[in-house]
Amino acid sequence: MRKYFITGLLVLVPLAITLWVLNLIIGTMDQSLLLLPEQWRPKALLGHDIPGLGTILTLLVIFLTGLATRNFIGRQIVQVWEAVLTRIPVVSSIYSSVKQVSDTLFSSSGNAFRKALLVQYPRQGSWTIAFLTGIPGGDVKNHLAGDYVSVYVPTTPNPTSGFFLMLPRADTIELDMSVDEALKYIVSMGVVAPEQLAGRKLVVDSPPGTGPKPGA
Repeated sequence: MRKYFITGLLVLVPLAITLWVLNLIIGTMDQSLLLLPEQWRPKALLGHDIPGLGTILTLLVIFLTGLATRNFIGRQIVQVWEAVLTRIPVVSSIYSSVKQVSDTLFSSSGNAFRKALLVQYPRQGSWTIAFLTGIPGGDVKNHLAGDYVSVYVPTTPNPTSGFFLMLPRADTIELDMSVDEALKYIVSMGVVAPEQLAGRKLVVDSPPGTGPKPGA
């Protein structure tokens, strides 16, 4: 009985969590229907709501916004809109910060969260997975001697929280692993190990004073 029960859990738990996440995402995106006049909403026209219709509307708005801002007139409108926002005292600081982060994360030419690293944290000899987010800048860079990198160390099993660290590049090991594989490894608390890619082997010198590479 116990074996059958555990087998059932292994089948149903991932499915239930997947459906719960999808329901949460779709339910949130469906709130975009509230932007429409009440007489245009499905409940007023058809007498009942249509789940997922707001999601389609949200995706359509995002696509049309991106399409519109690709031409000259659209870019001019965005520039005027941003100029107005940057003149509002509190809004300007929030908008500028969020825009800078989003431009860095979603830019196809950026390096943020493009590489998975192996770093020693929270102490020497204890290893964890981190993501490269860039290099230190501003006045911080003036106080760091040598080649440093900025990394994000996510927590387990919730990778949306974590720690921001600046480490010597020599103390990090670049992994032959995609960001998606690294995230699965972190969220599963090491249970779902990424597969070794055939014919590919990462050879990296051990950081100074740390001895051989883990697993060697």
